[in-house]
Amino acid sequence: MNKFTLTLLFFVVAIPAGWCQIQITHNPYLQALHDTGVTIVWTTDKDAIGWVELAPDDGTHFYKQERPKYFASSHGFKNVSTLHKVTLRGLTPGTTYRYRVYAQEVTSHIGTKVTYGNIVATRVYRQEPLAFTTSQPGQQQVSFAVINDIHGRNDVMKNLLGQLDWPTTDLVFFNGDMADNLLTETQLFAHYMDTATALFASETPMYYARGNHETRGNFAFRFPDYFPTTSGHLYYLFRRGPVCFVVLDCGEDKPDSDIEYSGIVDMDAYRTQQAEWLEDALKQPEYRDAPYKVVICHMPPFGGWHGEEDIAAKFVPLLNAAGAQVMLSGHLHRHIKREAEPGAHAFPVLVNSNNNMLRVTADNERLHIDVVDQAGKVVDTLTLQPSR
Repeated sequence: MNKFTLTLLFFVVAIPAGWCQIQITHNPYLQALHDTGVTIVWTTDKDAIGWVELAPDDGTHFYKQERPKYFASSHGFKNVSTLHKVTLRGLTPGTTYRYRVYAQEVTSHIGTKVTYGNIVATRVYRQEPLAFTTSQPGQQQVSFAVINDIHGRNDVMKNLLGQLDWPTTDLVFFNGDMADNLLTETQLFAHYMDTATALFASETPMYYARGNHETRGNFAFRFPDYFPTTSGHLYYLFRRGPVCFVVLDCGEDKPDSDIEYSGIVDMDAYRTQQAEWLEDALKQPEYRDAPYKVVICHMPPFGGWHGEEDIAAKFVPLLNAAGAQVMLSGHLHRHIKREAEPGAHAFPVLVNSNNNMLRVTADNERLHIDVVDQAGKVVDTLTLQPSR
């Protein structure tokens, strides 16, 4: 039985059918994991308060004792919502924790009187609870994968990610355009996140670089609610092992005035704001001292469209000056490996196709990228030496 099947079997609500009026509609997934914290996200079909119970990975049964509760809350209030996000802080680096998520329906809130309904939770009785491991600052080796431009093709996503050895895979990047657009929460999960959660995302962290298609549709403005980051923006920087990742938000590919956007976007100013952040972020020790400096950006800095040109003008000079070593992109739906170009990007740009995956390992000796297709065949490679 593969991990996909096991995970589907795992997520059955803990309250007997027929009695429970509330359900977990989309199972928990990890966001913004780092050495001392993580955010866990899940949804229910009714407004509820949500919380996470946390236990050490010490071999005891989850029911051995009452486990500490961490609530989805903000500004001193427990959040009442169908979208639940619990941020765990103050964790120990390099440590495995077991967890369970809960939600209790809020049926009424009038004045100071709150009426609660039933409770739902993930199982921990005859199944192992979910688990995650915080990152270790001194980690010497890291393994990760990158996919992009899935556009709702769950079968392609399964074929690519199914090749990974999950116990040795530290993280996964979604490098944009995982769906054609964002019209509803249901679509967001049906097009890729339910598959991601079943395959890995409840226990292996996923990091997102928004693509241009995630900016389209009436639900697109809700995207940040489902994919929180440590920076509070959709662009961020973090260190994992010998690699510092600079995750950029490419924005849209056409001018803001294009008819396709109906006057609702302001991407040029957004990329300018992002460049101001980037200039300061690249001076931070976690970037400056990293042996490898990897940029994740859905659109590459070439192709001739407006958004690509704006990235080349606003981001690339800063990355060049700061010694970025490679940019991993997508968007063009074909494989391109372009070496550093004088007067343009001073680092190679690897554009991953919409049918391939980047499988990457890095240690103190080298960073190696295999470009693999759905059958597992290595179609190209790229190797970097650590910066000195």
